[in-house]
Amino acid sequence: MYRIGVDVGGTNTDAVVMVGRDILAAVKVPTSPDVTTGLMAALHQVRQSASVAADTIGMVVIGTTHFTNAVIERRHLSPTAIVRLCLPAAQCLAPMVDWPKDLRSAIGDYIYLASGGMEFDGSPIAPLDPAEISRIGADIRAKGLTSIAVCGVFSPISDASERQAAELLRKACPEAGISISSSIGQLGFLERESATILNASLLVLASRTVRALQDGLAACGLQCPLFLSQNDGTLMEADRAQRFPVLSFASGPTNSMRGAAFLSGHRNAIVLDVGGTTTDVGLLQNGFPRQASTTVDIGGVRTNFRMPDVFSIGLGGGSVVRARGGLPEVGPQSVGYEIARRARIFGGDVLTATDIVVAAGRAVVGEPGRVASIDVELVSGAIRVMHERLERAVDSSRVSADPIPIIAVGGGSILVPENLGGTAVIRPPHFEVANAIGAAIAQIGSEIDRVVALEGSSRAAALASAEEEARRKALSFGAVPESLVVTEREDVPLAYLKGDATRVRVKVVGDLKV
Repeated sequence: MYRIGVDVGGTNTDAVVMVGRDILAAVKVPTSPDVTTGLMAALHQVRQSASVAADTIGMVVIGTTHFTNAVIERRHLSPTAIVRLCLPAAQCLAPMVDWPKDLRSAIGDYIYLASGGMEFDGSPIAPLDPAEISRIGADIRAKGLTSIAVCGVFSPISDASERQAAELLRKACPEAGISISSSIGQLGFLERESATILNASLLVLASRTVRALQDGLAACGLQCPLFLSQNDGTLMEADRAQRFPVLSFASGPTNSMRGAAFLSGHRNAIVLDVGGTTTDVGLLQNGFPRQASTTVDIGGVRTNFRMPDVFSIGLGGGSVVRARGGLPEVGPQSVGYEIARRARIFGGDVLTATDIVVAAGRAVVGEPGRVASIDVELVSGAIRVMHERLERAVDSSRVSADPIPIIAVGGGSILVPENLGGTAVIRPPHFEVANAIGAAIAQIGSEIDRVVALEGSSRAAALASAEEEARRKALSFGAVPESLVVTEREDVPLAYLKGDATRVRVKVVGDLKV
């Protein structure tokens, strides 16, 4: 069966058809304001190019920044009830205490503190009070709220109180979507709570978006399963994506990094993914993006769910170039998906980074004659600015002074020179659609991250137990048993907790049954 990978970016929607490791067709179409129109155009064109029938497509995998943009732009977020299980502890800092005011206003101040939560060893802080939760549920329903976030202290150790509370709230508010923190974030109470609130606020949008994507597939005659790619380079079914939209926040750069590893054959490298507006920079480790070990800022909110250690700079193919005396300015403003209409090489009147590269003779795009008269000093100055910013970005991604390959992908990667900081830049075949390829090759994954007390046991036993649980979880998601491999395994003693406490984390990935 064939597999289609799609990446919906801010400028272009890319799509590829693959069978095994072979790439049969690849297309780029402008991203439409409503997303779905551009998606349907990409699906139609890529199937035509590959000459494959609709009933031979086994699956479609989509990566999208739709949910990230909603948080950043403060749009399409649902007012959310926040139920914190903590009393009589954890009252000093309220939920959303450090959030930007405009984002907090979009969510609303619907905060409820209730008895419950866990100690690090899984013993309860206080018993959950069913009558109290039912009263909270009745108040939430009376306020007309349809999104609820439930967060209990140390719930990654034991989620029993969160799940009990969620069931009681579901009875009181049958129409509400409910997110529980133990299914989303890791250790770190406020960050996990914030991630859960964001997830709950996106549930309505996620349901609407996934339905639109499914309708788009159906309109193209595709009746195969739909998957969305996740932040860690693995994928999730459409139904799961509706329940956990935050897990796709960084799927765009993650797909590009996975695609870069696949196309280049390098499993450890620095990847520059250059789009129309930004360049995403990250480090590949064993074929997957290195995961952030600290909190990650999303739209001004500190969170701690699975996210790649990737950062962006305001440099892309559509970046606007301005002469301001001395060195010119390049970005961060960009013409984005309008580059094909507004850049000079396409007959527009805006000088972009792509125009500069064409004027320098480093690429042939559009009509080079339209930029032949640009001042030579402006061209050389802009080139120097771009090179310096890219070199600084590469240096910021290094974790050691050892030599490491640099891979450039993305439609805007013509901005990247042949050499950066003394290292030859690798630009593999199909580099312009690496993001869609990364989506197409995505695997099923599962991660276990918890604190355990080792009294009467061993670290090896704790890791083995976590690995077995991760494998069972991956199999429940549809992974092929014989394909499962452990990609990450670590244990960290926590000297400040009693009982020989240790944090164990295990991640497994495998191929999906199609």
